Amino acid sequence: MAIAVKLDDLLHERRMTLTELAERVGITIVNLSILKTGKARAIRFSTLEAICAALACQPGDILEYLPGEAADEEPAAEAA
Repeated sequence: MAIAVKLDDLLHERRMTLTELAERVGITIVNLSILKTGKARAIRFSTLEAICAALACQPGDILEYLPGEAADEEPAAEAA
């Protein structure tokens, strides 16, 4: 993935659980877990804003662009 999610690192630094963040932000633990593991395909600005407010951070503290990394490319079909 070309965008890395560093939510786990921030939670560890803040000594906060995913459950606590979910309660503060008002979204489900499942959705936060999908974001944390990097499996989310998108994030709403309102969600990002709420996470930043709860963790007292900037969006760049949560998301990192990794140049040169493939963004979930699918392999080409092989000829028979």
